Amino acid sequence: MSKVTIVLLVILAILIVGVVVLYFVGKRLQKKQEAQQEQINAAAQSVSMLIIDKKKVKMKDSGLPAAVIAQTPKMMRRSKVPVVKAKVGPRISTFLCDAEIFDTIPVKKEVKAIVSGLYITSVKGLHRPIVPTETKKPSLRTRLKRRYNEASAQLKK
Repeated sequence: MSKVTIVLLVILAILIVGVVVLYFVGKRLQKKQEAQQEQINAAAQSVSMLIIDKKKVKMKDSGLPAAVIAQTPKMMRRSKVPVVKAKVGPRISTFLCDAEIFDTIPVKKEVKAIVSGLYITSVKGLHRPIVPTETKKPSLRTRLKRRYNEASAQLKK
């Protein structure tokens, strides 16, 4: 056998071992996530709240209690998380939000939310259904294209 064949076989063996390890690690993480989801569903409550503000900020700048920040892993403290400030009854509280529903939460509106501790899992409109708004900023290409079309239209006049 040539040297190239031996090197390719070694690389193939390393890749196979890596895939097997990732498979078992992924299975274990999936079981952990399912257990956490069961805990969240068990502690869920329906609460009406007035959404004051929402933004994505770093965990340490979020305004959450120190005990919550201390419990999070060090890597997560530097990452940005979706945070919602809401008025629940007479108190203003800071909540973490599920990333999938963050864009659908309306600001300055009253909603009925399913809350588990400080974590918002779903939101429904209290008085009328929530209409998702377009919060995405247009890309640079889209903005330049729009400017080009406006400038070319002015030149044609």
